[in-house]
Amino acid sequence: MSVPTREELIARARALVPILRERGQEAEQLRRCPDATMQAFRDAGFFKILHPKKYGGYEMPPSVFFEVCLEVARGCGSAAWVLGIVGVHNWQLPLFDPRAAQDVWKDDPDVLISSSYAPTGKAEPVTGGYRVSGRWSFSTGCDHCKWVFLGAGVTHPGGSNDLLTFLIPIGDYRIDDNWHVTGLSGSGSKDIVVEDAFVPAYRTHSMVGAFRIQNPGSEAFPGPLYKYPFGQVFANALAAPPIGVAMGMIEVFCEQTKVRNNALGVIAGGGSYTKDPSMQMRVAEADSMVRGAHLRLLDNFSQMADIIARDGVLPLPLRAQARWDAAYSSVVGMRAADMIMEAAGGRALQTSNYLQRAFRDVHAMRAHGANTPEPPGRNFGGMRLGLENAELFL
Repeated sequence: MSVPTREELIARARALVPILRERGQEAEQLRRCPDATMQAFRDAGFFKILHPKKYGGYEMPPSVFFEVCLEVARGCGSAAWVLGIVGVHNWQLPLFDPRAAQDVWKDDPDVLISSSYAPTGKAEPVTGGYRVSGRWSFSTGCDHCKWVFLGAGVTHPGGSNDLLTFLIPIGDYRIDDNWHVTGLSGSGSKDIVVEDAFVPAYRTHSMVGAFRIQNPGSEAFPGPLYKYPFGQVFANALAAPPIGVAMGMIEVFCEQTKVRNNALGVIAGGGSYTKDPSMQMRVAEADSMVRGAHLRLLDNFSQMADIIARDGVLPLPLRAQARWDAAYSSVVGMRAADMIMEAAGGRALQTSNYLQRAFRDVHAMRAHGANTPEPPGRNFGGMRLGLENAELFL
């Protein structure tokens, strides 16, 4: 199998940007990612980036995946959200007992998994596993998947609490088509309903174990890719899209502004908005904000990759910093988008205009629980002030 380089994968993502912008309205009308877009992602190898070599994947560094998600987001926020969330599950599955990956990929290594980690359902321990029931919301990309990761709180023998991820096949759940929203409309983040499904113990993954980087699949999948903490890989799969959406907004804003004339400027003898100092400063500031967020993401993972390559232990201060930077990326993307949208003019409000859709998408991205800045921000700031770490999702 020929494995593309990092540069080739990023180039493939960039080539899709104009196509994804054209499909934006179609995705919103479908309320899910178009089949043609998902096929384009498969053909480009995007779902293989974090996929284990044992099942035909590339097993590349997480930063490659984040870069691809960022580029895709320049074209369509919903498409990038689906790619980021569904694609990162190909990384999480190898953390499970190896029998779980065998169940999912033994017949078709291209099968995809959706998720909803919020512990809104119930899991009752029974012989050999758990009985799981309930409703989980926001399962992005579920229409394109045949398995799902669902979260539920459990109490282990001895009294310790944990959040488990349960791996459930499509025959044991149904999709409630209730995704009617104003942001990330094309992500198809519908509800998952489970009625008394049995989940064997080997199809579960502990969040406490993930924090400690003690995963059942570590021997079967020993590569450096699977030595990163869950909180870092998943959180940054959600951090890259808002950066990319804001970058796309800046690009389109510049293109559209070049052909806009300012009525007051015409009277003053210079009609182009490009000569307006406030426009120039908005572009400069927004551009600096998102480039900074992008570089912080890459720098954090470069540091982690160096430590993992030496078989070192990732220090908690670095993990807390990277987790904060990931959450703050959505804030930066949203603020940059606000700066651009405020100056984009009335035409940007048209439903056919990329800017209004991207603006709504980046605000929806910021609303995701993992992108809420206060918990990781307080934790990172507290650690800088001498307090102990208070977060597991690092």
